[in-house]
Amino acid sequence: MRAVLVEQFGVRPAVADVPEPAVAGHGVVLRVEATGLCRSDWHGWQGHEAGIRLPHVPGHEIAGTIAALGRDVRGWSEGDRVTVPFVCACGACEQCRAGNQQVCLNQEQPGFTYWGSFAEYVAVPWAEVNLVALPAGLGFDGAASLGCRFATAYRAVRQVGRVCAGEWAAVFGCGGVGLSAIMIGAASGARVVAIDISPGALALAAGHGAAQVLAFGPDIADRVREVTGGGAHLSVDAIGSAEVTQTALRSLRPHGRHVQIGLLPGAVSLDMSALIAGELQWLGSHGMAAHGYPEMLDLVGSGAVRPGELVTRAIGLDDVPDALVAMSTAGPPGVTVIRPR
Repeated sequence: MRAVLVEQFGVRPAVADVPEPAVAGHGVVLRVEATGLCRSDWHGWQGHEAGIRLPHVPGHEIAGTIAALGRDVRGWSEGDRVTVPFVCACGACEQCRAGNQQVCLNQEQPGFTYWGSFAEYVAVPWAEVNLVALPAGLGFDGAASLGCRFATAYRAVRQVGRVCAGEWAAVFGCGGVGLSAIMIGAASGARVVAIDISPGALALAAGHGAAQVLAFGPDIADRVREVTGGGAHLSVDAIGSAEVTQTALRSLRPHGRHVQIGLLPGAVSLDMSALIAGELQWLGSHGMAAHGYPEMLDLVGSGAVRPGELVTRAIGLDDVPDALVAMSTAGPPGVTVIRPR
């Protein structure tokens, strides 16, 4: 099969012919119909993610059809349209038994712990735990982000951040996961403040539910507190920046909650005085388990959220190396999906 192959961290990858993945007894092989180009893929290519062994195929946001079934897999058939969480859980460890598959102790992650979906085919382990059936009306392009960005934003805003109708939510970063968080926050009845440096990204945010859009700058915490009448109830770092994390904390009102989605490649120092004085909460959020998807898919089915509308560009495998390199400076606003064929 054809795939994007990384042979050195930070060096432009190439499209190459590589062996197709084998199907495990408990797994499936998917024919990749669409896969997202995500900031996390850039981090992996840069070598920020521990555990990636070279050569490597990135890609972890997957929508496709089942091409091969493992001998032990029940309840699924070849040709079924599916997506999978980027955290593929074992279903048997302590955390999985407690329902926390998103922090599975034995987790595998396509595009990180094994070869991913920037390819014509990708393997998925423990299929009965991780496969999610796609609704008939949801196309593959829109479904691809359900593997990571949209599902990550959904759990971060609704389940970890516990956003409520009437609250103010400040979303820092209007890339794919940030736009998803904005759309989900607005659909939940929150008043969303979108913050970014890109006018194009802010325009998309305004079109997808943001009540206020602000350009990031040195005084942004003061401006957020001003427009929200005292500070946001919830802040979300959808970029992964030490500066943004500090700014987000300063943007909160007392008893506010901060949810960290964006990966931080280095250490970060928090303003503990502000955290303690305001009785703030600093929370991590890591994807969403497959059993949590029906609630999100019901919202998609109702039309209250429309992940497909966040897709602004579709490219082929041959375009991926340049697109990955371009993410080192700035990429186009919205979500980019890759169609391997």
